[in-house]
Amino acid sequence: MMAGFMSYFGGRRDAKQSSRDAIVTLRQQLQMLEKKEEHLQKRIDEDLKKAKANAVTNKAVATVALKAKKAKEIEMERLQGTRFQLEMQINTLESASFNAETMAAMKKASSALKDIHGKLTIDKVDTTMADIQEQTQLANEVSEAISSQGYAGIDIDDEELKQELADLEQDELNERLAGAEHVPIHHPAGASRYEDKAKQTEEDDEAVQLKELQAALAM
Repeated sequence: MMAGFMSYFGGRRDAKQSSRDAIVTLRQQLQMLEKKEEHLQKRIDEDLKKAKANAVTNKAVATVALKAKKAKEIEMERLQGTRFQLEMQINTLESASFNAETMAAMKKASSALKDIHGKLTIDKVDTTMADIQEQTQLANEVSEAISSQGYAGIDIDDEELKQELADLEQDELNERLAGAEHVPIHHPAGASRYEDKAKQTEEDDEAVQLKELQAALAM
């Protein structure tokens, strides 16, 4: 009730609701215009049909029909011009309403960003990042110092280490070579039986030849 009272006396109304109401009213008026145009077009078609029917037999009636058609066509042009203006207003209101809603959303986003950042400044960010970098560097130095103390006080000859490593490498190679020499050679069972049989056949042939030679000498 208060909203209606304030609106009646020119009080401030909700811009979004006012825009919606205006768009609804314009669309309703546009629908009425379209219906009127449709009805007017039917009457124009009737006048034209009447003029054609009397063009030969009754020119006076045909002339009156043409004049009526012409007047309706002028009215049709006015209605079309009015409809165009209504459509333009609807498009303008919809665009303005969309822009207003977009700006409102952007304003809320800006406020949210301010709340998120709070009292955060570039100087504070730079200071924090510098502190992090300093502490990281300190941690690395501490780790390096601790690890370097493992061999503190021990005199190690690098050349001696290299020679010992070379000796170990040579011993390993020698062991591998020795192991390779003692690896038994595996022959398939079938092949071994074939070789034994061939050897036996060869020995039998030699025995036969020897007996033949002895018989020949005896004669």
